[in-house]
Amino acid sequence: MTVALMWEARAAEGRGEELLAWARERRLDPSPLRRETFRAPGDRVLVITWWDAAYDADLPELPAPDPGLVSRPVHRWRFEPVGN
Repeated sequence: MTVALMWEARAAEGRGEELLAWARERRLDPSPLRRETFRAPGDRVLVITWWDAAYDADLPELPAPDPGLVSRPVHRWRFEPVGN
């Protein structure tokens, strides 16, 4: 089974590039099957990781950055694929 973990944060004012760099530098052990990093207006950063694991498996996740780097708590979601 595949499970996707989503991690999304909004940077503190003027710190979008710093948050993006912070997220890209974080390593997960073990590494996911796939990992993609996105940015959006409003200095938001999104990281999606894909794992060959059960939906409720204990998987490594990106931590929350230092509070001064973000404008609100990190949002996290877990998804499983469904047929088209």
